[in-house]
Amino acid sequence: MTSSATLATRFFELGPVKRLERWLNAMPHPSLVVEIASTHVAAAHWSNTGGHLESHAIEPLPLGAIMASPVDANVVQPEAVRSALRKVFNRVPVHDAPLALLIPDPVVRVFILPFDTLPRRADEAVPLLRWRLKKSVPFDMEETAVSWMRQSGREATLEVVTAVARQRIVREYEDILEPLNAKAGVVLSSTLASLPLLGDEGATLLARMSGKTLTTVVVNAGRLCVYRSTEMTGEASLLDPQAMLDEVYPAIAYYQDTWGSSLDRACVTGFGARAEIFRRALSAELKCPIGELAETESALRLDSGAKDLMYQDLDALAGWMLNGGS
Repeated sequence: MTSSATLATRFFELGPVKRLERWLNAMPHPSLVVEIASTHVAAAHWSNTGGHLESHAIEPLPLGAIMASPVDANVVQPEAVRSALRKVFNRVPVHDAPLALLIPDPVVRVFILPFDTLPRRADEAVPLLRWRLKKSVPFDMEETAVSWMRQSGREATLEVVTAVARQRIVREYEDILEPLNAKAGVVLSSTLASLPLLGDEGATLLARMSGKTLTTVVVNAGRLCVYRSTEMTGEASLLDPQAMLDEVYPAIAYYQDTWGSSLDRACVTGFGARAEIFRRALSAELKCPIGELAETESALRLDSGAKDLMYQDLDALAGWMLNGGS
């Protein structure tokens, strides 16, 4: 991961979209985190020390207010979103410092790319990453923000986790905040913010629903092995468990073929009142323990207030704290 004190210092001097380019490389860690999802807006404020949840709030959004997409306009009803944020900020006040902004998964495309070598300098690495991905994204790579981190793949090969988003779409979310005297200091997708909740031990599958988006992740000893984000036919309340399984199968098969090992555990989140139905469906297919994301070892170490976030499907807010948000 390219990171330095200089990058962290310069972060706030960059333009709003440029901040996105640093989210995996040299993030600041504001204590206030805001999530804008397709179904709700929410915020949490963490203490400056100890990771204690000081306040949080959530407000639902009207259907269609946010239409998450990597290509098309996302904020369809800006006044409705801004009105919900005002209510949230009445309970979780915005201070002068920039906040962490979590946006829907479909906006941010995540790739795990093998490389023999990659330059350390950003001005040399970014053109190579843009070139590698130009046929893999549905937009011009020259109009994207690019962020990356290095990790060790199987047999110590070099892999580069690369996240890209269309600049003008990220700007839509930042524009919602500005009239409310709020400013994003770092931008991250919700599932990427949630990953610290999985811990660093063994191989873990995460199936995470947010609105109609199912994001499937496999991590092994802290390394990102699989990342898939798919628009489903309906939200969890209407989704057939078999549809979830059909989407999760390729991720599991790819992991097993690539890494030559099985999963140690799996967890689900975002399935609401039907979580047990989806857990049973997954358990029937996998020979490993299945639980809620709120039941992982990392989640159980959170204080009671943070645990409450998990049971309200606000895991991204809790995950941000573990990212260093406190």
